[in-house]
Amino acid sequence: MTPGNNGASTPEDDDPFGYLYADGQANGAQPPSGGYGYPNSVNRVRAVGTRPYGQQSQNATAPYGQVPQQQGAYSQPNAHYAAPETLPGGAQTAQQQMPAGGGGGRGGRGPNHKGLLIGAIAVVAAVVIGIGVAMLGGDKDKDGASDEVGTKPTQSQDAKPSPSASKGGATQQDLPKTDAKALRLGPGVSTASDIKGSKSDGGVYVTGFNHVGATVTWTVDGIKKAGNYRLYVRYSVPGVDANATLVVNGKPEDRPLNMENFGGTPKGDYEKGWKETWSNVNLTKGTNTVEVACNEGNQCDALLDKLWIAPEQGQ
Repeated sequence: MTPGNNGASTPEDDDPFGYLYADGQANGAQPPSGGYGYPNSVNRVRAVGTRPYGQQSQNATAPYGQVPQQQGAYSQPNAHYAAPETLPGGAQTAQQQMPAGGGGGRGGRGPNHKGLLIGAIAVVAAVVIGIGVAMLGGDKDKDGASDEVGTKPTQSQDAKPSPSASKGGATQQDLPKTDAKALRLGPGVSTASDIKGSKSDGGVYVTGFNHVGATVTWTVDGIKKAGNYRLYVRYSVPGVDANATLVVNGKPEDRPLNMENFGGTPKGDYEKGWKETWSNVNLTKGTNTVEVACNEGNQCDALLDKLWIAPEQGQ
């Protein structure tokens, strides 16, 4: 292929730069003015800088539903265009200012960190309140706990009347109780008050019970319903175990009244040896007699203080 028009039958055989060569110019090649430099060139090009950028073609197709506008050179308004606000009665326009610190989606708003923080605080507060309610509901009134003595009472235990009602409807406060001064004393038994710790009126207690044949008898009045009850006895031992025989309405009980040295108090010390014990007894309605006796086989070295009746456990 030579510069210029060699009689090519197709545009691709033309040399678009033939006008730059002498032989191309001899063949009639001209600088581009709408084509590749040859007459009847297929492509129409413009020299650099001659295309009117920023202008819109007269035949440009406008987006669907819009009328194409006639506009002059770039950044120059169309002479035929007038803004609506310049016309009589035209709408007033106000420039909207974009919010500062724009962001991603949701109209330029960033993540709602404040909302997340408030939600987390609410969850923590709910957990704390739930724990507080559980702790308050689990507490029990220590003053309302039962003070009844078990099968093996200790020195620190004090038998206090229980407010719970029995099956017969009587509370422990309604059941009989007595102290040393109200007991009927048998041979060789007396009262004294020189050892501290007795809860009977005036600190009086029964002494001299440490021999066979010694007895103390209590006439129990006011039993409203026949049945099983507990007989409580407050006593003191000098650091050694003791026991006695219970006789209810003239009938000896099979099991002795246990007056053990619960807690292991020092031997010979009655003042530190005050304790409480209990035994089940069957009482009739009305009046009953309860006798504490030192019989053969008993170890009776003990001081006796108070006696009282309480409902049997579970009543």
